[in-house]
Amino acid sequence: MGKSLFKLTSLNLNGIRSATTKGVEAWLTQENPDCICVQEVKAQAADVAGKFEELAGLKGHFHFAEKKGYSGVGVYTRHEPSDVVIGFDGGEFDAEGRYAEVRFDTPCRKLSIISVYFPSGSSGPERQEAKFRFLDKMYPHLMALKAERDFVVCSDVNIAHKEADLKNWKGNLKNSGFLPEERAWMTQLTTEGGVVDVYRYLQPDTTDACYTWWSNRGQAYAKNVGWRLDYHLATPALAALARTEHIYKDEKFSDHAPITIDYALSL
Repeated sequence: MGKSLFKLTSLNLNGIRSATTKGVEAWLTQENPDCICVQEVKAQAADVAGKFEELAGLKGHFHFAEKKGYSGVGVYTRHEPSDVVIGFDGGEFDAEGRYAEVRFDTPCRKLSIISVYFPSGSSGPERQEAKFRFLDKMYPHLMALKAERDFVVCSDVNIAHKEADLKNWKGNLKNSGFLPEERAWMTQLTTEGGVVDVYRYLQPDTTDACYTWWSNRGQAYAKNVGWRLDYHLATPALAALARTEHIYKDEKFSDHAPITIDYALSL
């Protein structure tokens, strides 16, 4: 029997080597999550070997990018998965190290916990087009998965869905991360797609308190000029088990804050 609540954290590390020098492992030890999904590992297998295969007693499963110092995701878990799935498209985005899925299957239940790092389009039109290609592939992938199993995707989605999800929404209507097409994708996912934005399920009305990312420019963090880019996206049955949420801002391990949600779930 596991604990009555399953604590699941998502965090864009902005480099695992950097985040570990800023105290993330000590914080994880104190928080004692059952599982943590990480994005932007920015390391290769050789960098992780002997150093970061485990964090705070959790065993990691990784998808590394081919390009050094770029992207990369992982899922650290206390429980041994029944299967691990690395990658989802067999091509462009698998080369970028964006998808790691751990499965916990029993005769009664099929459950996946997935760490995904959505592309950013902010560096220019070429990357924005790549982001749209990623969205076009990710939606049918999640729909096919949803037909077979329950899941929660923990992700830096790089999209603020609604006006309440960023400070300066009027000034960002033409910027990557808040483009109409990106927001429409999130709306489709969470309406006809039937996938639940778990934070908004628990906290439908927060504004300033919901942010998980701040630009390093100016004094964005100090002034809380932020964006909500980090999500738990779950199938309805799993979302219904969500009980409490917390965005941790007392320490800064990255330009993102960790978001933790407790689920009434035993593995």
